[in-house]
Amino acid sequence: MVKKRGYRRGLMWVFWIGVLFTIGFMYYYMERVIPDRLSIVLEQEETLNFSLPVRVTLQSESEEVVLGNGSDIPADQITISQNQAFSLYGKSQGSYQIGLDLFGIFRLKEIQVDVVDTTYAIPCGAPVGIYLKSDGVMVIGTGELVGQDGMPVEPAAGILKSGDYIETINGQPLETKEELAQAVGALGNEEAVLTIRRGDSQMEVSIRPTITQDGESKLGVWVRSDTQGIGTMTYLDLNGRFGALGHGISDSDTGEIVEISEGNLYDTEIVGIERGSTGNPGVMSGVIYYGPGSLLGEISANTGEGIFGSVNERFTKNTSGEPMQIGFRQEVEKGKAYLRSGVSGEIKDYEIEILKIDYSTSHTNKSLVIQVTDPELLDLTGGIVQGMSGSPIIQNGKLVGAVTHVFVQDSTRGYGIFIENMLQH
Repeated sequence: MVKKRGYRRGLMWVFWIGVLFTIGFMYYYMERVIPDRLSIVLEQEETLNFSLPVRVTLQSESEEVVLGNGSDIPADQITISQNQAFSLYGKSQGSYQIGLDLFGIFRLKEIQVDVVDTTYAIPCGAPVGIYLKSDGVMVIGTGELVGQDGMPVEPAAGILKSGDYIETINGQPLETKEELAQAVGALGNEEAVLTIRRGDSQMEVSIRPTITQDGESKLGVWVRSDTQGIGTMTYLDLNGRFGALGHGISDSDTGEIVEISEGNLYDTEIVGIERGSTGNPGVMSGVIYYGPGSLLGEISANTGEGIFGSVNERFTKNTSGEPMQIGFRQEVEKGKAYLRSGVSGEIKDYEIEILKIDYSTSHTNKSLVIQVTDPELLDLTGGIVQGMSGSPIIQNGKLVGAVTHVFVQDSTRGYGIFIENMLQH
């Protein structure tokens, strides 16, 4: 009898461990395969297929989003199995929730459903020059100085950190690193009170400058107040707003996305291309033309999903291409697509392959894995090169995403972002 009880207890343990493993696996699977957010067009039925390994129950939490599983009877709750398709229909604009339950019991996921009007944008693909001014003077790091007595000293060590932004010195607002150097130089060895921004916090710190052997007063800190480079314009919407790059502009030393006060787009001319190869992603080399006559637009935001702002009339007049319907994330599929780029000096569409689609939100600008298959582009660049970030991805006649990164070990492959993630800004 004791053995039987032990045997039953063992079976129960195996059963519950199996249940927990199944739930854990399903949770992981759902995170990567099922989107957290869906967009559907108002009063237009959308058919979806999540390719689920088990039966699940979908439950709409609003009568404004109606579910269907192939029957003519709309419902607020349906059960679907494995590869069974289902439909969504939005009665009015807004954001609503759909719950996804395993075995009709365990809530595995909440899906936000946005009911929207049909959206259009012009896929661009044109290279642009980018200039950003940081919001404050950004600290890159601290360094050692040699004082007048010949002894090494590091006055900012342990006080300032890489990624800090210096906003004021002794109450004087700062915009450039030159203003900081001038203010410190005027202090001599008097204490400097700095207002700094560290993450979401603002604080004051005090540093006593060091008089170096050349007689100058210094804090021993490396700083930067602006950055520039070349990227690709992704889209222009019908209101003159743009999105570019598909990823944020980060400081080359700190790796942190630069917090900006303002920025501009300028004309650029591509003068050379270093082809990508194994271990070398390659790069577009160009000249940025600064000045009022070369201005194309203003940058208002630098985010993890790209840079955003508005263009001027000059850019709009020179933009070719017709508005294209936006393809939502559930419409993206593995297989043939096109990358639009002006890397050759002419805006052209090049064939690519979408290899992988990831709906998880951990890396919003790495949702797609793509591979360049077009012989012309492979011959020209070797695949994806730096400067092509932001190149629009077009599939089935819709703008669905943008190129964001290249694989260092395979320049023919790279990552992409869903265009929806960019349009949220």
